[in-house]
Amino acid sequence: MTMWVFGYGSLLWNPGFPVARREVATLPGYARSFCMKSIHHRGSVEKPGLVLALDAIEGAACTGLALAVETGHEEQTLDELRARELISSAYVERDLTVSLASGGEVTAVTYVIDPDHDQYCGGLSLETQAHIIAGAIGGRGPNPEYLYNTADHLAEIGLRDPDLDWLSARVRDLAS
Repeated sequence: MTMWVFGYGSLLWNPGFPVARREVATLPGYARSFCMKSIHHRGSVEKPGLVLALDAIEGAACTGLALAVETGHEEQTLDELRARELISSAYVERDLTVSLASGGEVTAVTYVIDPDHDQYCGGLSLETQAHIIAGAIGGRGPNPEYLYNTADHLAEIGLRDPDLDWLSARVRDLAS
């Protein structure tokens, strides 16, 4: 049985595991947004950055990629994903059904935000997000790099995100 992972942020451009197949997929009931303070990967405790998370919102849908893990790498992939994504318990691991653009559905390991966690920060204006992202750096690098890579990869697969496009342009302006 194929193990699938749903990518909507950095997993789009840096899955960190061997991918056998990529399919555009949609997850109903969740919206992608910069609603999580990053105190490890793209910010610090002293100066948190922001990373994307899936926020449960009735009627919403997030389109990203369903990533099929290469056979034989399932256990290692899950261990590495948990080390990466569950570093501060702000994400919750769920097995959720996503609809493939090619037809059909698969169950995918998906990381969603815990709205009760202290790193949750949903509802920030785009301008506030831009200022936070522009000045944050974490263990995996500058916060703007994360934004740019994600927006660019979404555009490459034909999934432009107007909020991420606006944020990319605004953060570039702030940095210049």
